[in-house]
Amino acid sequence: MLETSARLLRLLSLLQARRSWSGAELAEALEVTQRTVRRDIDKLRALGYPVRAASGVAGGYRLGAGAKLPPLLLDDDEALAVSLGLRFAAAGTVTGMEEAALRALEKLGQVLPARLRKRLVNWRDTVVSSPLSGPRVDPDQLVGLVQACQEQRVLCFGYCDREGRDSERTVEPHGLVHSYARWYLVAWDRDREDWRTFRVDRITDEPQVRNGFSPRELPHGDLATYLDHSLRSRTPAYEARIEFAAPVDVMRERLPRGSAQLVALGSDRCLAEIDTHDPRHLASYLGSLDMDFVVREPDEVVQAVRELGERFERAARSAVAPPPAHSAGS
Repeated sequence: MLETSARLLRLLSLLQARRSWSGAELAEALEVTQRTVRRDIDKLRALGYPVRAASGVAGGYRLGAGAKLPPLLLDDDEALAVSLGLRFAAAGTVTGMEEAALRALEKLGQVLPARLRKRLVNWRDTVVSSPLSGPRVDPDQLVGLVQACQEQRVLCFGYCDREGRDSERTVEPHGLVHSYARWYLVAWDRDREDWRTFRVDRITDEPQVRNGFSPRELPHGDLATYLDHSLRSRTPAYEARIEFAAPVDVMRERLPRGSAQLVALGSDRCLAEIDTHDPRHLASYLGSLDMDFVVREPDEVVQAVRELGERFERAARSAVAPPPAHSAGS
């Protein structure tokens, strides 16, 4: 039989692993009586864990939400997943999350077992992500949009489109998508009577929450597929043809799903046909791939790549060289 402290940790782990447990199930898993389970539940409550109890056929114990976040128990894979997620959050596109992510990562790193720290260090030293260069958004704004989607509440907000035109929008929010280093709100636009996607960074004021609505069926099945279809169908668009110094199989893994049509040009080269609405953004993205390429067309993307290259060349020329090292005898 487990000692009391070890049994409490085991009980907490069970409650975190499943939505609901009956007293009999917990007693069997812990090899104790149901009376002992009740006493242990009271001890967890005294430590700040909000354990709810319900009677009846569908009753049982479940871990609820409390006024503050109590300590969590994570298995090896969960702890590693959280650590990796925090590393990405520290370089993400949500304003103000970098410092909080680094603090949380430092706390988690102090208690990780040696075997997990080694796995995390190996992953960090082997896999490098390109810094995200998308527009920053406010985390409170994201939380408000998510809540409106979940509660099915109409939103009214000001919006500035890609042409710089301001408008007032009244929408039925469906969900949020993070894609191409940008946050998008997918919603039914009541004035236009059609589905629309809105860049969250282009919402110009705090959305006002209105009455509820009945959800509609989203075209194309899911949020990611609809967003991809919406972005590709907008006009005007540039049809870029990019030749990469890599085979089709390699570029299929490097490019986002569904973003390009690939044609083999031999065993070590391929041609990608990519639609874009922003040649400058495409030029920056191509540079982040760390892959040799040639822009065949259109001229707008060729010019965007040229301007980006000239900007980097000027930055390289203006870089201050480090002072020469002095020898020990000087």
